[in-house]
Order: sequence, then C-alpha cells, then structure tokens
Amino acid sequence: MSVELLTRNRKASVAATPIHLVDQASFEQLTAPLPAAARAWMAVQGFRGGADSHVVLPAGDGSIAAVWAGVRAAGHPQALVSLPTQLPVGRYRLGDEGLPPDEEAAALSWTLGSYAFDLYRPRKRDAATLELPASEATRRGALVGETSNATRDLINTPAEHLGPAELAAAVQMAARAHGARYREIVGDALLKKNFPAIHAVGRAAARVPRLAELTWGHRGDPLVVIVGKGVCFDTGGLDIKGADGMRLMKKDMGGAAHALGLAQLVMALKLPVQLQLLIPAVENAISGNAYRPGDVFKTRAGLHIEIGNTDAEGRVILCDAIAYGAERKPALLIDLATLTGAARVALGPALPAMFCRDMAMARSLVDRGLALHDPLWHLPLWRDYHGGIESAVADIVNTGRNAMGGAINAALFLEDFVPADVPWVHLDLFGWNDQARPGRPVGGEAQTLRTLLAHLQATFGQG
Repeated sequence: MSVELLTRNRKASVAATPIHLVDQASFEQLTAPLPAAARAWMAVQGFRGGADSHVVLPAGDGSIAAVWAGVRAAGHPQALVSLPTQLPVGRYRLGDEGLPPDEEAAALSWTLGSYAFDLYRPRKRDAATLELPASEATRRGALVGETSNATRDLINTPAEHLGPAELAAAVQMAARAHGARYREIVGDALLKKNFPAIHAVGRAAARVPRLAELTWGHRGDPLVVIVGKGVCFDTGGLDIKGADGMRLMKKDMGGAAHALGLAQLVMALKLPVQLQLLIPAVENAISGNAYRPGDVFKTRAGLHIEIGNTDAEGRVILCDAIAYGAERKPALLIDLATLTGAARVALGPALPAMFCRDMAMARSLVDRGLALHDPLWHLPLWRDYHGGIESAVADIVNTGRNAMGGAINAALFLEDFVPADVPWVHLDLFGWNDQARPGRPVGGEAQTLRTLLAHLQATFGQG
C-alpha cells in the first residue's frame, strides 16, 4: 500500500525520509535557512519550487537526507502525485521545514500518484511509501484516492473481462462490503419487470442485459438515487461505429464506474441518507435481433421513444433506470454517463458537462468543483431545442435533427423521464485521460467524485 497510516502504537520509521513542501512564491524564504551547499545543489538541479518538481538532497554517506517538493499548494488534491513513482523506492514522511502540510491532501494525492493499471502487465517499479499518522483526515484522503483508483480500474478493464455480468458483480461486491441490499434483473425478466428500453439495447448481445440495484441506509433518511450508464462495450449497434470510434468503447461504462464509486463513498462515510444505486448494464452489439433505426419502444415511464440512431443507446437504457429511480420521489437524483461526443467537443476531456434545472444548485456545484479542483461546467437545458427530439411517430426520438447541441439534446431526452418535482443532476463526462500528466496516466480517470460527495455532505450532513 503506497500510503501507510500509523496508529498510536505504530511509530514513524526512523529511516523515513522527510519531504518538505514549497511553492514558487515561498521558495526563496523557505530555503534561505538551508546550508549553502544545499541551496547550491538546488540551483544546479534547476529546482525553484515549481509544481510537480522535486529535488533530492544527499547526505554525507550517500543516502537521501531530505526531499524538497514543489507544489501548487499544500492542500491541492494533486500536490504529491508526481512523487510516488519518481522518488526512489523507500519510506517517506512529511517534513516541517517548508509549507505546513495538509495530511488529507497528501494521502489523496500520494494514493492517486501511486496508481498503475497492472491487471495484465506488472508494474515497472513499486511506488514509494508515504507514512502518515492515522486520523480522520488521512483516512478520508486515502479512501477517496483508493475509490478513485478503483473507478479507474473498472474503466480500464477490457470488455472481454468486464461485461454486464461482471459489472453487476462489482455492484454486488460493494453491497456485501457495506451491508447493503442487492438485487439483479436479468435478460427477459427485464420485460416482465417493465424495463423494456434496457432490454431493447442489450438483447442482441450474447451476454444478456441486466439492471443491478443496490439499496442502503435507514428508512426515514432522505433518499438519494444514483444512476450510472453501464454500456460495457458499444459497437454502435446497426448504426455501427468506425474503427476509430470503437477503439475506446470499453470505457462506455464509465458512468457506471463513477456511480458505483460515489455510492461506495456514501456508504463508507455513512452519510445520513437512503441510497439507491441503479446500474443498467448492457453490451450494444449486432445480431439478427438487434434493435433497429426506426423502431419504437414504450418505456417504463409510458413514453414511446423512436430510435433515430442505435449508437445513441446510452440515453435509451438510462431512461428506464431514471424513471424507476424517480418513482419514490427522491430528495436528489444524480445520473452519470459517458453520453455524448458533443460534450467533449464543447468542453474537452477534462471538464464534464453538468445539466441541472435548479440554477442555485448548479451554481453551487460549479463553485464547489472549482474550489476542490474537481471541476464540472453547467450547460443549459434549453427547452427551445426540445422540438429537435420530437418524433412524428412517437413521443420523442433518441437523436436530434442534426449534430448541433448534441449534449443538450441528450439531456433534454433524459429530462422527459424526470418528474418536475424531483431534484436532478445529469453529468456527461469523459472518464478518460487522453494524454499523460503527473498522477494521471493515459486511461480511465475519476471525475467529479469529490465534488459530488462534498455536495451530498453539505446537503444531507456529514454522517
């Protein structure tokens, strides 16, 4: 484990090397008391306290005397992400000669920076270990980091080893770990239980569709429903994707991975809510019984939807799950999905799109995300565009008239399944790093988890 939390009976290792934190603004002041040789060594190494940089100060015997690490701020959630795999393997601790450390941020960033997807190929090297005192702050930081890494693992796992059944099994495992209740509706039972849209999308695959449901908490507490898009692989269906568009479609269950991660944080921190987690898990495949462009289906909510394009399948499976989750009139309904390329074109890969009818809630979420360095951005549910998803043969169609406003069209489609009196937040996220940055290797990424968790804590209490 890259972060080791020390109890009262477990003292810090004598051999643990201190890490002192500094930023560019404080560099001259904080390093002035150091011996001239140490300051000269920093100059030779070009170290000036820049973020994600560090310098190792040698001791007289050739060992490491100390590490000085440049950070954006001591409390930044990415403060130490570059260190676990850049420092020599060994044991480290936070020092006291630089900026006052933030132990929660240290635990979080060190855990994130230690991540590697090693299911198939062993790591090139072990991560260094950071010793921290066991406290509520360090436990929380490590928990959020480990949950984020588990979210990354799910997204990174290829569809061969993570189909609908395996995704549902991950939900069941979380239920067992936290004493939650679990049930699963599989295959043609979806039709009997009135989830026709989920069945329609997944019926062509050899691996049958299902709805995984986890419930947790005490009766009488506010109900929070979290829904995650679980398309384990998306060929596009009969409107088949090209090779480039299909290459990363193992990540199309990223919304489900995030929904599960958020649910696990809610349960681990024992927030005073009732939780209902819903994961419609399917594979959008092609066979003789695949759903077709032009087909019309009656959904759980009673609305008839026309299929304009089989590659807009995410909103089709979500509409049944959202309608089901809304039936108990939750205090808040959140859905997360890797839903549209249009959101990526508008905001890029690192800034998830957020849709919310409550402007005060939307502004609070945006402000909270900026403060926590876990951003999302508010896009409008522009009702004037609703005519673009209205069908001549059904209530609505799952595609707009053209490519313009694609993320808004998808959100408007989902809104039709959320009663006006149910508070609702829709997240259209990428869940992927398309280029490597410190602590963020190419591959699956956890986005908005900390912001959503903080919103739940502020709204419903800390637990």
